Amino acid sequence: MSVRRLAPKELQPASFAFTEENLAWAKQQITKYPEGRQASACIAILWRAQEQNAGWVSEAAIRVVADMLDMAYIRVLEIATFYTMFQLSPVGKKAHVQVCGTTPCMLRGAGDLIDVCKHRIHHDPFHVSEDGNFSWEEVECLGACVNAPMVMIWKDTYEDLTKESFGKVLDGFAKDNPPKPGPQIDRQFSAPAGGPRVLKEPQS
Repeated sequence: MSVRRLAPKELQPASFAFTEENLAWAKQQITKYPEGRQASACIAILWRAQEQNAGWVSEAAIRVVADMLDMAYIRVLEIATFYTMFQLSPVGKKAHVQVCGTTPCMLRGAGDLIDVCKHRIHHDPFHVSEDGNFSWEEVECLGACVNAPMVMIWKDTYEDLTKESFGKVLDGFAKDNPPKPGPQIDRQFSAPAGGPRVLKEPQS
């Protein structure tokens, strides 16, 4: 576990309000749960708040979500600080990169991906690049071990990466033309690289 705190006050906006479209969406999420169980919609609504707020969750947004769900502020803060899917300080405008650093990814080259982040974005995690477009962090398992190494950018994963292919992924985001998510080699999802290797012929 890591220590996760809200951004300092000088970075916090004074207020937060959902757009009309997002407010309607949030209210619809609440209706999915029985009376008295509205708190179950917290993660989904926090995620929408993060998407609206340039990729991070502010203290004001946490308070708005808590009021919507009739929850104590501390309860929503606990959720926001527990899950690494929620960013607690400003991130890159075009991409926030989460590099998986768990054992399978490290064995397959995650260290190279971290080196790319250090050279292209910022030497240290949780810092925004000079142009304001990128930021990065190292996280634990993102659930695509068979396609290691991999990263998550916003809500999409990019897998089977090398230094070179990861660089192309970043190039795509820089040009507002990100590549297709998923494996970046000849592989369908988590199927064998290069296609099936067994049961290729019809059985008699």
